[in-house]
Amino acid sequence: MENILITGAFGQVGTDLITALKDIKPHDTIIASDIRIPQDSKPGIEQVILDVRDQESLRKTISRYNVTRIYHLASILSASAEKDPFLAYDVNINATFGLLKTAYKEHVASVIIPSSIAVYGPGISRDMVGSGVPTVPQTMYGISKVTGELLGNYFNRKFGLDVRGVRFPGLISYGTVPTAGTTDYAVEMFISAVEGKHYSCYLRPDTFLPMMYMPDALNALLKLSDADSEKLTNRMSYNVSAYSFSPEQLASAIRRYIPGFEVSYRPDERQIIADGWPRSLDSADAIKDWGFSPEYGFNEMVSDMITKLRSIRGRNKNAS
Repeated sequence: MENILITGAFGQVGTDLITALKDIKPHDTIIASDIRIPQDSKPGIEQVILDVRDQESLRKTISRYNVTRIYHLASILSASAEKDPFLAYDVNINATFGLLKTAYKEHVASVIIPSSIAVYGPGISRDMVGSGVPTVPQTMYGISKVTGELLGNYFNRKFGLDVRGVRFPGLISYGTVPTAGTTDYAVEMFISAVEGKHYSCYLRPDTFLPMMYMPDALNALLKLSDADSEKLTNRMSYNVSAYSFSPEQLASAIRRYIPGFEVSYRPDERQIIADGWPRSLDSADAIKDWGFSPEYGFNEMVSDMITKLRSIRGRNKNAS
């Protein structure tokens, strides 16, 4: 049995990770921490208000619950990080260093820190980008994620702390609406279509980016978490992805289910961010080292997203 702390637990990834951990590890204690706790309580877990920048509160939480594993998800995402790079530096870099230091001193067994395709930047070949391609990010979010990878490798090499990470592409989910991510247009497009609304996309229609459905993202996190440490060849920078598509392709796929769906395109500052990211990823290292294998293809994801969102919408109508 483990005592698992999740930081940033009520964001897009954390909310679904809580459910996944409860399903596959029902006897573990899950401590869900965030700067705000949702009003609807989550049965079967401990909920803690925690600002990860507060190292003393973090230390007390780890000590109180005898935490053995941490999923460090607290982060300021790409678009928000560009609007307030000083806050992003504090949360994404200073707090990550503090968390690793505290985890080491409190004898936490392992720390999992997701990274992002934002670590890449201009000047690279943007197709089938591997984990060994040089990282030259031009955004504060990307800079902070590269720093997190380097810190994780350092704490592992210097202190023997078991730190691991994956580089996520854009993540698509129906459970929690994402905010301030450059790839979030995909979820917004689904929601607009199911609600019968026109969608104005902030990226060009031909902007290809790597993506993954949330169930596959969670499976990747959990597989990496439980993998044999001796088989990890790069630890902090495993690329994981399922497919790539453009806004135009996604809109076309959605119209197979919702024929009248309309989309217009008004690129904003997020287009500049997207233009520096890979169009597709090479996940060979993750496949080889710990058996990464996404279950959902593009068409299966589209079908499931629309089905799930329609079900949620129906429940909400009945509740009101």
